[in-house]
Order: sequence, then C-alpha cells, then structure tokens
Amino acid sequence: MSAPASVPASVPTSAPTAAAAPPTSSAPSPLPAVGAQAASSAAAPNQADLYDFVRRTAADEELIASLPLDPEGRTWVRLEGPGGSEAWLIGWPPGTGTGWHDHADSVGAFLTASGALTEKSLAARLPTDGWKTLELSEGFDRERRLTKGQGRAFGRHHVHEVLNESTAEHAISVHAYYPPLPQIRRYSRTGPLLRLESVERPEDWQ
Repeated sequence: MSAPASVPASVPTSAPTAAAAPPTSSAPSPLPAVGAQAASSAAAPNQADLYDFVRRTAADEELIASLPLDPEGRTWVRLEGPGGSEAWLIGWPPGTGTGWHDHADSVGAFLTASGALTEKSLAARLPTDGWKTLELSEGFDRERRLTKGQGRAFGRHHVHEVLNESTAEHAISVHAYYPPLPQIRRYSRTGPLLRLESVERPEDWQ
C-alpha cells in the first residue's frame, strides 16, 4: 500500500506496499475485510496465482467502486486473498506514492484497476541483511507505467516505489502478497545511494 507501496500504516507504501505496500499516509481506518475470492486450495499461492487474483479482483467493478476515496491521503480495504495470502484494495490520490521499500520474503502482485500508476524498481536482488547504505551501479533502474488492467508480479526482496503521477485523477489498485507480509523495509534514495531507513512489522500497519 503502490497497498498496503507501497505498501502497505494499515495496508501494501506493491503496498503495502505498492506495488505495492501498506500506505503510510493518514487515512481512515481499514474497513472490514471483503471476501473478493475464497481460497479453495491448500497449496501456497505462487506469483502466477497472486497475479490471477489481482486481475480478477480488479475486474469487479462493484468492488472497485465501493472503495472510499480521499483527496488528501490513500485509502484501503483488506481483502481475502487466495491460499491465506494478504491482499488489499488501495486508492491513490493524485501525487501520492509509497517511497522506496521491499516486502522482505514475500512474493507479490499488483494491478491497476482505474487510473494509472508508475512503478520504479531496481533490476537487482539486494543483500537482505548486514548493510545500511548501498551504492547502486548504472543500469539498475527500471520504470513502467501501469494503466487500467495492467500490473505485474514480483519475487522476494523486490525493491520498488509506486506512484500516482497524475495531477488530477485518482488511481485504484489491487495487491496481494504471500506469505502475509512479515515486514516492510523502507529506504531513502539519493542518486545511486540507497539507504535503509526503517523496518516495519504487521503491528505497525494493521
């Protein structure tokens, strides 16, 4: 909370963090969980399963229209994801974003249900522990614009930020993570320097 990035607060800043992680901006308390799709399989969902879930959920026009939108901050609703995954419906006012973050050992997927989101990411897997500042090499940056019906899945330790760069239009997206987010690591970025700033755990956003 681009969730509740990002993610990601009560959901993914794919999240939630974008994509997304649980949002960190002020917003209403989460609404009761919405059962968008019941999980029927005992097998742990993979990236393809999560992407299929966010794609089908984003096509539920009644659900998407039910999300309250706030002109000042992101809003979110917890969903029932497949196979025990963590899922969120997130609204993004113009100009909002998650900041740089990852979802630790969780894999995930997110998809834009309305409006457009921009994902900036690093095309490299970073060391998971034992560092505070890294200098990134040239060519690591990736950027994609995700309009309605477009999304992506990602693996563990995926570092990204998700933004609504529109000056006038809200965006809405669906996010799913498995296993349910154990933590979110937040980073600051100055040119090639990436610095670990904080680590958030579920009690910080739920």
